[in-house]
Amino acid sequence: MQTDRESPQFVQTSLAGAISLGLENGRFMPEVRCTCLNLLLTYSGGCRASCSYCGLANNQGTDKSKTFIRVKWPIYSLTEILTRVKVSGNSFERVCVSMITHGRALEDTCAVIQRVRESVDLPVSALLAPTVMAGRNDLKKIRSAGAERVGIAIDAATEELFIRHRGAGIGGPHRWDIYWGGVIGAVEVFGRYMAGIHLIVGLGETEEQMVHAIACAYRLGAMTHLFSFFPEGGSRLADNPQAPLGQYRRIQLARYLINENIADGSVFRFSPAGQIIDFGMDIEPYLWKGEAFMTSGCPNREGKVACNRPFGNERASEPMRNYPFQPGPKDIEKINCQIWDGR
Repeated sequence: MQTDRESPQFVQTSLAGAISLGLENGRFMPEVRCTCLNLLLTYSGGCRASCSYCGLANNQGTDKSKTFIRVKWPIYSLTEILTRVKVSGNSFERVCVSMITHGRALEDTCAVIQRVRESVDLPVSALLAPTVMAGRNDLKKIRSAGAERVGIAIDAATEELFIRHRGAGIGGPHRWDIYWGGVIGAVEVFGRYMAGIHLIVGLGETEEQMVHAIACAYRLGAMTHLFSFFPEGGSRLADNPQAPLGQYRRIQLARYLINENIADGSVFRFSPAGQIIDFGMDIEPYLWKGEAFMTSGCPNREGKVACNRPFGNERASEPMRNYPFQPGPKDIEKINCQIWDGR
């Protein structure tokens, strides 16, 4: 039964999106702006998954004030959000509509995408939950609704870690084979490199395992959008540390080299513990270019990253893990010092 503040009439949006729309108080650093409006489905019963790292996990209750990807996601009517997008002169270059694990998610995602496409002239992505979808036909429904790109949050780099953090090991409904099957189907329906996966660095994987997952996705025709684990308050991993910054920097560079078709990962060398010790090529030009260390996500119409998620992986007082802007020379000097930290 639907309540008054459920999707598709209502959605959650990230704090950065809400600030950009004038719905929440706050401000960004001078060089930062939010270029993707993220809309998340919302239901009175919450998400039915139990992912160990997520503030929305069903074992945490249904309080919508808690965080997701580090920040709070307030609920607003979709009508108000779209009205403000049209009149606010905001900086948005894309809209992303995200499912949660709920029986109505497919129908409501399609409805929200259609409303967005009818209301604003922005490209639309959808972040999908294969657990509540029925293969190719449902993917075609998402495409017909108006999404031209899709993402699937694999998150964990190995099947063992997926089971531990998202599947049977945590009492969750998700299955590794269903998720990767969703990636294959998404590539077939939307086209090569019009689908992407999310991977989270810091769930217990080695760097070699993460590189393998990124390379596997690229061979299938899917890009990788990279996140750094952040200990969400109230989640089962609330007390776990983040991956060392050097580890994240190395994986950022590896992802960039693979997704830009510069290297396939086979030239990388790893330590016995699975750490990258050599990229097998001259990495200096790619370090100084800086793009490898920017947020990875769906692009705008000019091919530059639109989904830049300001401070989605770190506090403003911490070293920036995903730069939501082009790093300058001083930023790159810091990155060059960080990349081999903790090797």
